[in-house]
Amino acid sequence: DLLQGTLDVLVLKTLSWGPRHGYAVAAWIRDTTDDDLQVEEGALYTALHRMEKRGWIESEWGLSENNRKAKYYQLTSAGRQQLRAQTSRWTRYAQAVFKVLQTQAA
Repeated sequence: DLLQGTLDVLVLKTLSWGPRHGYAVAAWIRDTTDDDLQVEEGALYTALHRMEKRGWIESEWGLSENNRKAKYYQLTSAGRQQLRAQTSRWTRYAQAVFKVLQTQAA
């Protein structure tokens, strides 16, 4: 659940910058994190389909940068709302983890 939630929030954040096809979503996450996070293709497309079923994103076919047919995903209003909720949850979670990690041993 934790890992699935992580991927969801990363994809939603990526799509908040505008529509992207799957490869571009993975590349944006990889580039933005300086290669620290790399999303496997199978996990990414499973997440995209799951979020589409939930109504958080929608898709349409278009042409990629190299004139290939590609499915482009974009946030819906429900997806923007979900991104806000998950961002708040993940921020609280990360702050709690940092508190634990920064605690000095007695």
